[in-house]
Amino acid sequence: MRIQTDTQYIRQLVTEGEHEHQDFKFEISDARKIARSISAFANTGGGRLLVGVKDNGKIAGIRSEEEIYMIEAAAQMYCQPQVEVETQTFVVEGRTVLMVQINEAHAKPICALDEENKPKAYIRIADENILATPVHLKVWQHSTKERGSLLSFTDKEQRLLDALKDKEMLTLNQCCKYCQTSRITMCHLLADFIRFELVVPVFQGHTFYFKLNEE
Repeated sequence: MRIQTDTQYIRQLVTEGEHEHQDFKFEISDARKIARSISAFANTGGGRLLVGVKDNGKIAGIRSEEEIYMIEAAAQMYCQPQVEVETQTFVVEGRTVLMVQINEAHAKPICALDEENKPKAYIRIADENILATPVHLKVWQHSTKERGSLLSFTDKEQRLLDALKDKEMLTLNQCCKYCQTSRITMCHLLADFIRFELVVPVFQGHTFYFKLNEE
């Protein structure tokens, strides 16, 4: 791996802080946790990890090459399907910073295996990795449909539109309650509405809500 000295470049990235496409990691000690970050970035437009950087932006440097191997283990052993990541090291004021680039996945979701080896998909919102909802999973599933496919409009769709107009924002469970529709059916309905840009998901107070797209 080529070591590149570019203090200015890393400092510029650090000044951006943590955001939807960038995360700081002081150290890599748990491959499964890193797999969640890889999943979130791969499912949300891609991003990068800066390893050896504290949350406050202070350059600490990586402690050993083991951290590079743990990144590779996270991407290959704890992500389903496996993810190809690009790693590069930079020397900043005598300390080595590892940059891990994760590209957006062509086929989603990318899942991370939890402690029980169950696959769970994550998305990136601001500077957090958030567990994807069943609606997100259906959106990704529906995205494989042909672009010319049509959205059927029945009483179920009308009830959902009326409920969202009346209540403005509803959780998945609330949508099911007001529309008297099963959770599985509602996930399909919301996924189609999101795909056709009629509805947008809103993350607020660590809860996902759904609202009509005002645009």
